[in-house]
Amino acid sequence: MFDFEKNFSRGVLIQLAIVALLVAALVAASLEFLTDIYLVQQLTRTGYLINGGILALFLLGLARIIAGLTRYMREEHAIQQFAAEQEAEVPDPAAGLPPRRLVVQRYDTVLKLSRQSAPINHAALASALVARESTTISLPKFINNILILTGVFGTIVSLSIALVGASNVIGGPSQELGDMGLVIHGMSTALSTTITAIVAYLLYGYFYLKLTDAQTHVLSGVEQVTSMYLLPRYANTPDNLVHHVAGLVEKLQEVAEGMRSVQFDYAESGSQLHSLLASLNLRVKPVSEDLKNIKHTLREGFRLRDTSD
Repeated sequence: MFDFEKNFSRGVLIQLAIVALLVAALVAASLEFLTDIYLVQQLTRTGYLINGGILALFLLGLARIIAGLTRYMREEHAIQQFAAEQEAEVPDPAAGLPPRRLVVQRYDTVLKLSRQSAPINHAALASALVARESTTISLPKFINNILILTGVFGTIVSLSIALVGASNVIGGPSQELGDMGLVIHGMSTALSTTITAIVAYLLYGYFYLKLTDAQTHVLSGVEQVTSMYLLPRYANTPDNLVHHVAGLVEKLQEVAEGMRSVQFDYAESGSQLHSLLASLNLRVKPVSEDLKNIKHTLREGFRLRDTSD
């Protein structure tokens, strides 16, 4: 029995939607506090640029994660449908599936190798599939690796601004109030960029891991279909040949048993027919004697000549 969860990626997408709603509600509840941190009294555009860059990077990676989960959701449904068609022993289990699905591509590859009588290396096929799929999430992986570093970058830039203001304060008292505001602005920007990067990294890192889990789930489903249905049917190996021969011998035994049963039925039918003929002969013999008596009586009554001689 094929054991595969076809709604894994769909469940992750539902989790992402729930988290998005919770974050939106939290932002709405803390809107005044967030406005003070991110928008009010910004002496430079540094906070806007760095926090905007972190948010844009986060949204770009999240969009790619959603696209990847949507694709893997379709792959899971294709795997489940393909396995159901195999269970039903349909001649072409990939007939109703798009040709770009991973399980359909694996089926076409195995079928092509089988028609060419070439050996099917399951390990090589699995490695090639893993290598090809790893390139599809390279951008989300890159964003996951650098997202926390953007917060460090923002902290360093903001601290640099604060140090510039502090150096001006130490250098002379003429602009002490404005330079002190620059110091406070730099510290505030460092705090805001750090908070933004940490929150974005926590949310993004969780769903990036879920994306890799969905990818592993789909790849394992493809390999499971290959092991359970494709290789036993199409692989040209000594073990499979022995298995096919054993199956043929078993079928021949079933046919022999059927022929023996039919032969027994024929013998029984012949015996019954013989008994029926004997019974019919016993019933027909008195009738024949009666016909002879009637014939003799008619001949005597009408004084007919006996022509039997």
